[in-house]
Amino acid sequence: MKDLRSLLAALDPQAHLAARHIWLISLFDWLRGDESSVEGTLARLQAFMDAVRSQPELEVRLKAWWQVLLRTVDVTTLLADFGFAPRTAFVSELAERLRRKILPGTPETMDAAELFPLVASTRFDAQWLAAIPDTQMEQITALLSSNVPTDTLAWQHALMDALTYCTAQIRATGFAPELRLRMDRGNDDDRAFHPLSSDLAELRLVFFDPAQGQDELKAAIAQLRARLETCRQAMNGVYTHFEDNGISVGMVFLLRQLRERIVRVRELLDALTSGHPAQAAARLLARRVTIGLGSKSISALISTNSSLLSAKMAERSAETGESYITRDKNEYRQMLGKAMGGGAVTALTTGLKFAIVGLGLSAFWGGFGAGLMYAASFILIQLLHLTLATKQPAMTAPAMASKIKGIGVKDSEGGQAIEDFVDEVTHRVRSQVAAVFGNVLMVVPSVLLVNVLVLLATGRPMISTKEALHVLHTLTLLGPTLIWAAFTGMILFASSLMAGWFENWFVLHRLSSAIRYNPRITAALGPARAARWSSFMRENISGFASNISLGFMLGLIPAITGFFGLELEARHVTLSAGQLAAAGASLGLEAFRQPQIWWCIASIPLIGALNLSVSFYCAFWLALQAHNVSGVDRARISRAIWARWRAAPGSFFVPR
Repeated sequence: MKDLRSLLAALDPQAHLAARHIWLISLFDWLRGDESSVEGTLARLQAFMDAVRSQPELEVRLKAWWQVLLRTVDVTTLLADFGFAPRTAFVSELAERLRRKILPGTPETMDAAELFPLVASTRFDAQWLAAIPDTQMEQITALLSSNVPTDTLAWQHALMDALTYCTAQIRATGFAPELRLRMDRGNDDDRAFHPLSSDLAELRLVFFDPAQGQDELKAAIAQLRARLETCRQAMNGVYTHFEDNGISVGMVFLLRQLRERIVRVRELLDALTSGHPAQAAARLLARRVTIGLGSKSISALISTNSSLLSAKMAERSAETGESYITRDKNEYRQMLGKAMGGGAVTALTTGLKFAIVGLGLSAFWGGFGAGLMYAASFILIQLLHLTLATKQPAMTAPAMASKIKGIGVKDSEGGQAIEDFVDEVTHRVRSQVAAVFGNVLMVVPSVLLVNVLVLLATGRPMISTKEALHVLHTLTLLGPTLIWAAFTGMILFASSLMAGWFENWFVLHRLSSAIRYNPRITAALGPARAARWSSFMRENISGFASNISLGFMLGLIPAITGFFGLELEARHVTLSAGQLAAAGASLGLEAFRQPQIWWCIASIPLIGALNLSVSFYCAFWLALQAHNVSGVDRARISRAIWARWRAAPGSFFVPR
């Protein structure tokens, strides 16, 4: 790091562009020091100003350097465009952030938005810039400027130009068809952005006209602020259309850009009307440091622009999840019956899985065939209105999170709200226990029945002794079974994400309406059949996406990970119970004298518990984040759940 003497000696207003900017970067490095304290940086700033004032020739050079900087560098890009995407699209902003992370910047630029991140490169810069006291700011102003009124007027023109550019971007975004068509035309929201340019033109005319008084200026500023508020309200109206029309990351990005542009215009207006231009400039620069650091973060971009999409996916999963919840004895019996039906279908799935393995296909095609068969089996369960137990948690967790969202743990109704939430917990746990019990209870005898039919038809059991021993080897509790069961819980959660995303995509592109009214489709199917297909797809698209993705993940993940030398299998409780039943039927009663089969039997309830708990935890965590309820007093809720468990443990398993 240069010392102050050498730094001042290097100041040359006649140097070429890059050298002048490198000197500015060196100055900020020296002021920043080791970033140990803001007071230390302000003391160095004072030392710099004292050293310049002590040498009149040096003060002249600094003033000349400053004037050259103002003439050659366009500050309006820093004021208006810094921190925003070059084009209003999520993908272009992602590419721009990757570019800024990978490629180095150059000080040989006349764009202040490119130079500023090289000069003020750390978060500490925002702290000391915002902490500059008024006395020091006055000294800086006097040190840099020889004609204060002229410089102030140039600063005001730069702010007004920045306002013009920002306002133009707001109008362009407001006119984007993705947003304009979703605004409420009954309230003229789609026309809220039209008068922005004329309001700003009126402000410019009044501001720079000496004949205009303060009342006219205040009225022009109030008019522009009111127009910005109208645009903000029109933008908020777009959110109400997401429920019926779907949502996309690109649309959320447009809305965020629009909201931040409105905030930027208000910030520039405050600076323009400030009675202390130098202090306003320091605040703007401090704010730009924070914006510049945030504009480089890829994770922040993805997180902020996908949060609303996650919320919408969670809400759609919550709607689906309500169908998996039992609240009385009648619904409990229905769930048990549906689960037993799902177990019977899974028995056929087990037989087909062993048949595909017996074909001796390559790893990929064997996995693809198994995935196709799983997907077809799960869709059959869906169309028959039966239940596969492990699909429940990922769907019911968002529904439960939507209940916890409204809990006010500190208000007078908080106690009752928590009790109602605990009731929901017992309903969901009981529903899942019933579904697992029904699946496993039915899949075992169904597999044995299939084995008898195969034995009568072919004279040999469903699987050979070698295959049966392999099943026992892979399902034993002494192996990696529990790790694989937890991994399967993550697969189940991923399938629920696919369900929510695909349903949102289906709604966003209005495919239900297209199926119902598209002339080509209605000509081929007829209006009545097209209407039935439209309703059918709208009701079942989420389940189709979930079942197909789950089936192919169960089939293909072992094949794909095996290609990379990783042994990663799926352990689904219902399928595992069916495979174990087939192995037991092949080995006969003698197998039950061996401890290995008992280790496998012991693993079944643990596989089910991990399938359920991992998928539920992942889905519940996502739903909490999406609903912004992560700050809820969970300790109080946990105590209420444990109190219910101690008082009425049976309510978690059987309806009262």
